[in-house]
Amino acid sequence: MRDPIQVICDNLDRTIEVEMGTSLLDIRRQYLPAGPHPYLAAYVNNRIKELNYKVYTPITVRYIDATHFEGIRVYERTATFLLQRAVCELWPGRKLYLRHSMLGGFYCEFEGRGGISPQEAEALRTRMRELVEAAIPITRSRVPSIDAAMEYTRLGFDDKTELLNTRPRLYSSIYALGDTKGYFYGALAPSTDYVRLFDIRPYYDGFCLVLPGRSHPDALRPIVAQDKLFDIFRQYKEWVAVMGVPTVGRLNAKVLAGDASELIKIAEAFHEKRLARIADTIAEANRTKGTRMVLISGPSSSGKTTSAKRLGIQLRILGLNPVLVSLDDYFVDRDKTPRDADGEYDYEALEAIDLQLFNDHLQRLFAGESLPVPRYDFLTGKRQWHDNPLRLDERSVLIVEGIHGLNPRLTPSIPDDMKFRIYISCFTSVSMDNLTRIATTDNRLLRRMVRDNATRGHNAQATLARWESVRRGEERHIFPYQENADVMFNSSLFYEISVLRPYAERILREVPDTVPEYGEARRLLKFLDNFIPIDPAEIPPTSLLREFIGGSSFRY
Repeated sequence: MRDPIQVICDNLDRTIEVEMGTSLLDIRRQYLPAGPHPYLAAYVNNRIKELNYKVYTPITVRYIDATHFEGIRVYERTATFLLQRAVCELWPGRKLYLRHSMLGGFYCEFEGRGGISPQEAEALRTRMRELVEAAIPITRSRVPSIDAAMEYTRLGFDDKTELLNTRPRLYSSIYALGDTKGYFYGALAPSTDYVRLFDIRPYYDGFCLVLPGRSHPDALRPIVAQDKLFDIFRQYKEWVAVMGVPTVGRLNAKVLAGDASELIKIAEAFHEKRLARIADTIAEANRTKGTRMVLISGPSSSGKTTSAKRLGIQLRILGLNPVLVSLDDYFVDRDKTPRDADGEYDYEALEAIDLQLFNDHLQRLFAGESLPVPRYDFLTGKRQWHDNPLRLDERSVLIVEGIHGLNPRLTPSIPDDMKFRIYISCFTSVSMDNLTRIATTDNRLLRRMVRDNATRGHNAQATLARWESVRRGEERHIFPYQENADVMFNSSLFYEISVLRPYAERILREVPDTVPEYGEARRLLKFLDNFIPIDPAEIPPTSLLREFIGGSSFRY
């Protein structure tokens, strides 16, 4: 072997020698035994690489499959490219939009059409399966960005052209699946035969691309009815389209044109109007049904705390006396917190809450007692106590915010008529382009990273290391109950990632390349580079975003 290169393979737990220029795919074929799931990509020196990557220097490599959080993203991206190719072949004149994620996959629509027939769904499903069996290679090439923009314009991908024009780079990557071109923000599988499990099902005004999930990559995820969630996505899709910012390219263009100030004002006004309507509904329920408790739930970094405080102001306008309590303050002491499968503290588990104490306090408050409530110190992991006791009067509405607010096990002794349930999440409404959504989880991760660094003493590496556990907890303890909500509130602000960018970039760059979290840090840095930064100076002190970047007029 000429010029052997040493490769430390984590999957084999040993070092192997390969010839210079050998691809990761060839290394996998030669040295790695077949696993239960096909390897889709690999981390090379803690940076994600496609399997076509060739080795010229000593490296450490770790191959990943669909059970890995980045592996399932590779699967999903490749599946959407496969979908794009099939649509182009079957219906060349149709413009496809990938609207948003669902529990079972992705919801898609065609421009100007009211849905697809079962026959069209079968035709699309069949053509995609034919492309899978053909094992067509997926290739990536680096070309001058001006050439990429011209190619996208020729193909009618104005959304991609706009993004390239607002974030100029000398070179850009173009993916090709046969003669179908695509632009993706992450790695893809080497060929179409890596995506064997999918389905196409008519859904509302479009269809759902059904895909497997990380926990069970050998089975399609069930499509769960999510009418309330779907309605929220539809409302915001229409709103951002009217605002003229459906994609990052359009958003950047408005920022470059000096319209950031107006965008901030309109987005904040939209939040305020929505919260006012929710307050009106609660006040009516208080008057007609005796509702006295508002339960606010949602996943991590959804903005539940600020939303609760702003809702409280709206309720005061209506003559009610809101009293706010955070479920986080009822955490058991850290040494009593349950552990997850990795042995880490599982703050997302319901058992992390002192349920006995919480329900005892509820009963006593609604009985008219005055009592002190706890305050959880995240730095020490210990419970403290407020000096001023709480008491409810005849006009009081108790607002309880926390991730378990919609779980019936939280408040079993409170009659349903007394409760009003709100689900809050950051349903990102702006897309990278028409075929690439921005993951809601990425938006929330950036929020949490910035906030935890400023208020909880956590660096980016610590937040990234814990995020997988947080996500598992949300899937078990939060998402199954979201349709229990009486109303849903989208806490996203379409300008916010542009504001979060400089805050997040600073701490992401501190993640060393010697740790596993480095790859995710690099991915987020590349993602953020697509956004033109917005100066936060004009963001009002009551904005939900101030909960994460600081400068809020609310006390937390």
